[in-house]
Amino acid sequence: MRAPLSVIIATLNAEAELPACLSALYEAVPAGLLRELIIVDGGSSDQTCLIADEAGATILRAAPSRGGQLKIGAEAAKGDWFLFLHADTILEDGWTEVIQKSLLRPDTAAYFALAFRNSGFAGSCVAKWANFRSVAFRLPYGDQGLLISRSLYNEVGGYQDIPLMEDVAISLKLGRKRLSGIACHAHTSAEKYKSQGWLRRGRRNLWMLTRYLFGVTPERLAEEYRRGS
Repeated sequence: MRAPLSVIIATLNAEAELPACLSALYEAVPAGLLRELIIVDGGSSDQTCLIADEAGATILRAAPSRGGQLKIGAEAAKGDWFLFLHADTILEDGWTEVIQKSLLRPDTAAYFALAFRNSGFAGSCVAKWANFRSVAFRLPYGDQGLLISRSLYNEVGGYQDIPLMEDVAISLKLGRKRLSGIACHAHTSAEKYKSQGWLRRGRRNLWMLTRYLFGVTPERLAEEYRRGS
């Protein structure tokens, strides 16, 4: 019986964070879960692809768009289950054991609880809000990962090649009844929050989400995001 899981990660100049992300995945090998690791790179100029190659990953190249990169990775994947991750996400030890029940439910996708690394009180507060949002509104973000069967992924149409909000878009397509939480943490980097300010970045993310839900296009949001407005 083949291992069921294709892990798919979109990267762009991720050399600082990718090694720890990949190290956390190794426990899936002796557990008999990991079929393949797919890295879809958006044109890195650092050592990202070398790190991925040394880890035994299949490396694909695409234009820098996380939604498009994840879409390409899924199209190339061979597993019956997909696990989509951000390159700066580190799964908690023991995650392979925790997801076993989810792998018995191909009609339901799952996401991890969010935690920030080395973030203190501010990070704890933001993570609590994110986890509340995920449970109350079934709107997990991509830094919480997404575990989804190939059949369900295809049914909802998968990731869209859009410049922003690809994670929210697929969550909305799945709907409340087909998304559930995994009792295990995905630890993500707090660097962007620290550099931009916890309150400022959190407020900005919430404003972007609200506007997207009210119909503002991902292209317009991405343009404003790049300008820092």
